[in-house]
Amino acid sequence: MTFTLEGPVLEGTRVRLEPLGQRHAAGLAEAAEEDRSSYRFTWVPTTAEVEEYVDIQLGRADAGKMAPYAQVDPASGRVLGATAYWDPRAWPDRDGLYAIEVGFTWLAASAQGTGANIEAKYLMFRHAFETWGVARVDLKTDARNGRSRAAIEATGARFEGVLRNWSRSWAPGEDGRLRDSAIFSITAEEWPDRRVRLEQRVARDPARRQPAPVAR
Repeated sequence: MTFTLEGPVLEGTRVRLEPLGQRHAAGLAEAAEEDRSSYRFTWVPTTAEVEEYVDIQLGRADAGKMAPYAQVDPASGRVLGATAYWDPRAWPDRDGLYAIEVGFTWLAASAQGTGANIEAKYLMFRHAFETWGVARVDLKTDARNGRSRAAIEATGARFEGVLRNWSRSWAPGEDGRLRDSAIFSITAEEWPDRRVRLEQRVARDPARRQPAPVAR
């Protein structure tokens, strides 16, 4: 495999995806501490953990397993959260990828419901299908996480089933335990239709809440 997993800056109107670096750590900490009530099933660092969190993600990037991003408000430059390309799978008989996962996604409470998530997914799907030429994009979440499942379904991804004891649980009090993961996907054949729908939604849906201004 000669493909190198590197995610470029992906620019939208409500979110800009910047390759993750330690320069984003303070902003990630501020975003994560706004209100943690929606993070029950998701790995979101606390202020004390954020530098290690970034180091772990960058280590995965160095190993060729991940292209991590900070999600940034284009207007203010405020860090809104994080996301990543993950688990690249190469064609067995030629260069390039046939599949990639979009995951490790979280947003500050004030950025949820603003349209940032749906636009970020659109930007990442478009790059994966139209630049990398993948045949499939995966998404997965804790099977108990109804809110995350609904957000994934809103992108047009198809639910494929639940894989039992698939990966570690991030739920409080479940250290060392495994979770059941709900698996979704979009295929290359489905992408043209999903692209149109996502573009229509990004253009149509007004931001219901505006992110707070950058602290000075």
